[in-house]
Amino acid sequence: MTPFAALHHGDTPLLLPNAWDHASAAVLAAQGFPAVGTTSLGVAAAAGLPDGAAATRDETLRLALTLGTEPFLLSVDAEGGFSDDPDEVAEFARELAAVGAVGINLEDGLGPVEVHAAKIAAVKAAAPDLFVNARTDTYWLGEGEGEGDGVGVGVGVGVDTLHRLDAYQQAGADGVFVPGLTDPAAIGALVERLDVPLNILYSPTGPTFPELAALGVRRVSLGSLPYRRALGAMLETVTAVAEGRSPQGATLSYEEVVALGRDGTP
Repeated sequence: MTPFAALHHGDTPLLLPNAWDHASAAVLAAQGFPAVGTTSLGVAAAAGLPDGAAATRDETLRLALTLGTEPFLLSVDAEGGFSDDPDEVAEFARELAAVGAVGINLEDGLGPVEVHAAKIAAVKAAAPDLFVNARTDTYWLGEGEGEGDGVGVGVGVGVDTLHRLDAYQQAGADGVFVPGLTDPAAIGALVERLDVPLNILYSPTGPTFPELAALGVRRVSLGSLPYRRALGAMLETVTAVAEGRSPQGATLSYEEVVALGRDGTP
């Protein structure tokens, strides 16, 4: 078991914060987080590109090249692998592993199950040590299948979700990810059914981190939340200054930000 995989089997779930550039990743690592993920939305927005449109392959690889040699474990959000060709996705995974990434997040976008399963299998064949977190978007892009599946798994877990997760596990996924799923009963029931760790996207309106831990969730991602809150903090700062108020909240000093640089210089 790789060190990154082991973080999914510890006494507490892996809390995975998501960064969008070197500084954001470095400041998270400085706080003691052993692993950092990237956020596809943050990477795309920072480059002025659309998220989820396979438009940021180069930007994603460039960031992985920057972060892969840093003293923390790096997992990369690769959307759907930036291709529908499993061989092309596998090649991208090889490139990620070569620059130091230890995990990859692959989303199905509600596309054909067989295609996503083939991508997972190809990635595991090309980069066996890369932790593949297989994401299904049944709750993120779909209706969430709130009627349940009728086979005793629990209200809120539908047939399509289970079919997709079963296929992804069989294809070799090391973990599965169901963003948008927040119902505690459904989460707990899904944990009982799965053979691999369950990853849940934290939601301010959903279960807390300790509650997710009690349900058996093994990985909790923050996704684009830190990036979106950073933009919100920027707007609050500008507004406060414009209104004659002093900005509130934590503010790193100039020297502290400079120290986050790879060589300690501006």
